[in-house]
Amino acid sequence: MKDLDVLIIGAGPIGIACALECKKRGWDYTIIEKGALTNSLFNYPLNMTFFSTSEKLEIDDIPFISSNPKPTRNEALEYYRRVSTSNDLNINLYESVIDISKTETTFNIESDKANYKSKKVIIATGFYDIPNLLNVPGEDLPKVFHYYKEAHPFTLQNIAVVGASNSSVDAALEIYRKGGNVSMIVRGDAIGERVKYWVKPDILNRIEEGSITAYFNAEITEIKPTEITINTAEGKKTIPNDYVIALTGYQPNFKFLEKAGIEFSKDGKSIPNYNSKTMESNVEGLYLAGVICGGKETHKWFIENSRIHATMIAEHLAQNI
Repeated sequence: MKDLDVLIIGAGPIGIACALECKKRGWDYTIIEKGALTNSLFNYPLNMTFFSTSEKLEIDDIPFISSNPKPTRNEALEYYRRVSTSNDLNINLYESVIDISKTETTFNIESDKANYKSKKVIIATGFYDIPNLLNVPGEDLPKVFHYYKEAHPFTLQNIAVVGASNSSVDAALEIYRKGGNVSMIVRGDAIGERVKYWVKPDILNRIEEGSITAYFNAEITEIKPTEITINTAEGKKTIPNDYVIALTGYQPNFKFLEKAGIEFSKDGKSIPNYNSKTMESNVEGLYLAGVICGGKETHKWFIENSRIHATMIAEHLAQNI
């Protein structure tokens, strides 16, 4: 049994920022991460470019130097890896938390590798692990992907990209340029408003010229081995299909949070209950940090505007440890 001052769940950028704050104050801490370091960033598309500039992705005032104003996925991985290793942070990777229970003064944390006792717990697990499903027949076929890595496997194939967000648009354009026959299935009537401003004209022009076929106000109703059926404003259509890339967003692990005792808003947004000044949840001593604070509003918090959570938590913890 390991006794800690602070146990941090999640080794993304915000979890790392929390660890840096703990180390500066001399607290006994550990990060537990069920995947790789910055696991969500690792699972981003290989050629992804951030919307944010590099200085807005910095943590603890450690400079992030990139080749261009907007860094790439690989540059971000290198930055957070160097921050973690050069500061010799206590991080346990590929270890999953199974249960969190609270006694009067401490938390008992059980993982698949060890048991811990900690005075405080910070959950900074993000939201990238659980995709929003289409819930249609055939979604379990091996041709359906909820994550996109690179375009090469889809060359000379009929590809349906579901969604109109940044990730969907990036995938559609990259696959088209690598020789795939791309159709976009979009529930709304237009490409998403938050699509990167330097990318949006590109996708609109490709749709207008017919290089990419876009079905707006449309939804997939069935997926079969060689085709998909979609409902459109003009009625039902069946189109040839080899792969479906359903980039319909992701959500936090609400069951894990509920099991830890965290309460949520009842407005359909499932925003967890926390103090916006201290980031402490309704469970005393249990803090939330990063994008997980937005519940289903996964666009509300991201690295550049949630970096401050680490300092806010540390300042409150300093009064209680």
